[in-house]
Amino acid sequence: MTLEKPQPRRLTILGSTGSIGVNTLDVVNQLGGREAFEIGALTGNGNIELLAEQARTIGAKLAVTADESQYMTLKDALAGSGVDVAAGRSGLEEAASLDADWVMAAIVGTAGLGPTLTAAARGADIALANKECLVSAGQLFVEAVKAGGGRLIPVDSEHSAIFQCLDNSQRPALERIILTASGGPFRTFTREQMAGVTAATARTHPNWSMGLKISVGSASMFNKALEMVEAKHLFDVAPEQIEVVVHPQSIVHSMVGYSDGSVIAQLGAPDMRTAIGYALTYPKRPALNVDRLDFTKLSRLDFEAPDETRFPALRLARTALTRGGLQAAVMNAAEETAFNAFVEERIGFLDMADIVEAVMERLIDCGAASTIAEVFAADAEARQVAGEIIAADEKTA
Repeated sequence: MTLEKPQPRRLTILGSTGSIGVNTLDVVNQLGGREAFEIGALTGNGNIELLAEQARTIGAKLAVTADESQYMTLKDALAGSGVDVAAGRSGLEEAASLDADWVMAAIVGTAGLGPTLTAAARGADIALANKECLVSAGQLFVEAVKAGGGRLIPVDSEHSAIFQCLDNSQRPALERIILTASGGPFRTFTREQMAGVTAATARTHPNWSMGLKISVGSASMFNKALEMVEAKHLFDVAPEQIEVVVHPQSIVHSMVGYSDGSVIAQLGAPDMRTAIGYALTYPKRPALNVDRLDFTKLSRLDFEAPDETRFPALRLARTALTRGGLQAAVMNAAEETAFNAFVEERIGFLDMADIVEAVMERLIDCGAASTIAEVFAADAEARQVAGEIIAADEKTA
């Protein structure tokens, strides 16, 4: 008897040209490439050359650039390939609407919220690497995934670790979840030293290879602040059950503590492909070509409490979680605006947290959102207020 060949699994990668997207395609190729997977759509932004190369190599049905002005450039790059081309917000929605079983949500920022919601609404399994879906939309996003009937599988190494360690049959015994943070490149810097750092120095991470936005977020620990908010919604825990510890080696990716004093941790080399592979094949574990830990060569594993005076982002996250409502959406929008100003050298590294806190205080009365439109409205208002604060500071400088 001849066994039927398994049908390829249908995938879409939203944000294929960023570090998560590139690593996702590497995992896809390791696990069989075109023979095992059918790529519906790949989306990117300004790196048209890479996007076109990816689409040709993997045989995507559709390639989308979020930048409408790059439409003809992408179309010309894919001429004769058979790959359809689209651009802008409508193009991203088209990509998310394709009938894929599994969608990698790796578009950075709130730009990824709309297409990821579209994919969730039609029942796709969502591999979530976009922080803003949960930080800004929170429970609304979780409910959209449930209503669609798909699964929500975290891809951030920390949340993937918790997802792997958390035994839902022992929920009553769950005491705490512990997010680890490397501390970034300025872990030992004084505030005076941090005041003079630039985007170029902030993007150099000691353990991970990441894009500029995530690298700066790691350096300021705003990345970890957003992860605290994500953890609340992903794992349905109270704010006081979420802890952060600094672990410079990035070997222990996160931990779960239970009421009997047990702590279960997930360890591994700092490589995003492990979490991506787990999300892609869940609940199975794929065979991946990644570094293995050699415990005989691990001289030490260090842990320390985070300094919320030097890294106030963690304090701001706890404030947002305590206040509830749209405060996390406000925090995120203000942080994105401040990040852009920092990269443009309009403000200093330490100014980012000050601006975020000022915006949160000004918009403290934001209630809970009942629609995604209300999330976008709060996001837009926070960006406007942050922009006004930055402009006012520039005038007085």
